[in-house]
Amino acid sequence: MYLNCKVKIPETDGKISVKTISGTPYVYYEYARIYNKEKKYNEPKRTCIGKRDKEQPGFLYPNEKFLKFFPRELLPIERDTGNRSGCIHIGAYLVIRKIISDYQLDEMIARIIGRDAGLFLDLTAYSIIMEDNAGQYYPDYAYNHALFTNDMRIYSDSKVSDFLNSITVDQRISFLNEWNRHRDHREKIYISYDSTNKTCQAGDIDLVELGHAKEGIEKDIFNYSIAYDRNNREPLFYEAYPGSIVDISQLQYTLKKAKSYGYEHVGFILDRGYFCKENIGFMDENGYDFVIMVKGMKSLVSELVLQVQGGFENDRKNSIRAYRVSGTTVKRKLFATDRKERYFHIYYDDGKKAYERERFEYKIDRMGKKLKELMGEPIRPAGDYNKYFDLVYWHEGQPDEKFMSGIELNDVINREIKLCGYFVIVTSAKMTAAEALKLYKSRDGSEKTFRGDKSYLGAHCERVYSNESIDAKIFIGFVATIIRCRLYTLLKDGSGRMDKKQNYMTVPAAIKELEKIEMLRGADNEYSLDYAVTATQKTILNAFDMTADNVHKQARGISSDLARIEMESIGMEIDTEGKEGA
Repeated sequence: MYLNCKVKIPETDGKISVKTISGTPYVYYEYARIYNKEKKYNEPKRTCIGKRDKEQPGFLYPNEKFLKFFPRELLPIERDTGNRSGCIHIGAYLVIRKIISDYQLDEMIARIIGRDAGLFLDLTAYSIIMEDNAGQYYPDYAYNHALFTNDMRIYSDSKVSDFLNSITVDQRISFLNEWNRHRDHREKIYISYDSTNKTCQAGDIDLVELGHAKEGIEKDIFNYSIAYDRNNREPLFYEAYPGSIVDISQLQYTLKKAKSYGYEHVGFILDRGYFCKENIGFMDENGYDFVIMVKGMKSLVSELVLQVQGGFENDRKNSIRAYRVSGTTVKRKLFATDRKERYFHIYYDDGKKAYERERFEYKIDRMGKKLKELMGEPIRPAGDYNKYFDLVYWHEGQPDEKFMSGIELNDVINREIKLCGYFVIVTSAKMTAAEALKLYKSRDGSEKTFRGDKSYLGAHCERVYSNESIDAKIFIGFVATIIRCRLYTLLKDGSGRMDKKQNYMTVPAAIKELEKIEMLRGADNEYSLDYAVTATQKTILNAFDMTADNVHKQARGISSDLARIEMESIGMEIDTEGKEGA
């Protein structure tokens, strides 16, 4: 077997010869002379040590015999093996590459980004596989992974930084336009829309402002939202806007953006955080249907719940077995000024009732205990204390006023207990309670998209210090979200076809398992699979319509590419050495 490198033919007088066989010049080395008693002269013993390079006759491609007779000769592969690991991970890369190809993302990115499209896709794969988006650690990932860059070139963290700063607003807009142009706009779809907030380490970023974080505290943040097609289970577009803008006021701009992308026949699935009269009216004006949760807005729906209470919970025909709840639908106006009625879908859950009642009664107990501790203090308890307790004061309204006691308001508390276990979804279009709940529950896809973006793509905090870089990382993160969402969907579908649920059919577990598919570099400097594809890996690959044969075939292709890249780099090195010697 010949090594993928060229070395100078050793200068040993009289011991090197060349013999051409079938047009290929082979180099032979005379390693001994044996005296032949019959012929009475020494016969040379020769062995082939390599093939002579036709373009550079002074060089040969060595084989293992060359290493035996010239052990001190330093080969090019021995002089430069630090640029790439001897162990290359390819499993997760192959799956991600297939999804990119299926979505034609490689072609889109190539048209939009240009010559650095490979680096863009590598940063995308890096954030999915390593669950991180810190550019300074990218070279460590590139060192031992197959890459999308031309000739699998490994770039430094400074190159990554320069690249992030080079991505323009026009490129981001072009991608979103092209990605949404390929959707079927004639199809009636429901878009699940949700938002989150992220922190940023830099202080001089236009998007970063003081705002209310999800944890309920104020900090420097920016907001990020995604519109998700629940029919096709794909992210459609994203928005990044200043941290001081609240979600409820941003929705109308999102609806306008959806229209600009050509989405006319759509409905929106929204969380209760977007519920307000203005947003409902805006969707009506634009002809958009909506499915919106109103849990927590009990002042609007509690009376309706109490009206139907006891009439549907124990009726088998109202049971929605897929979600283990009971549901019924009534038609009412949402606001007094409404010109049309909406569909109120009221649900009851036994498990939710037990949980919510216990939590509520524990809250009342805790509040009552606190009030006893405050007896005799010059203080006025506020908030829910006034709602659930009749507060008694000594010398009320006088300078020496003191709190004396709190008596539970049984009617108020009992009314709250009656509402435990109920929740309400309002829809603009006519549908059954089961259909409305199924639509709303499809938000799980978008919620997992957000969870994946912040927890599994390392994007809970953007570690950049320029407006260009943060925009670029959000852009790369959105493309990574598209790919990861597809990973989640296919694994979930694959798991659904199995008789027994397997823990490895989640995205993090599947990536961890696929990362075990490795190629090792042998003594001949060629990469090959370390071992056969396991049964678990075959099951995961099957979810992506891939087989072990696919992996073996693509592994051979990667090995061939790496060998060619090595040969070309060595050829350039020899050319340089030849010019210097001349």
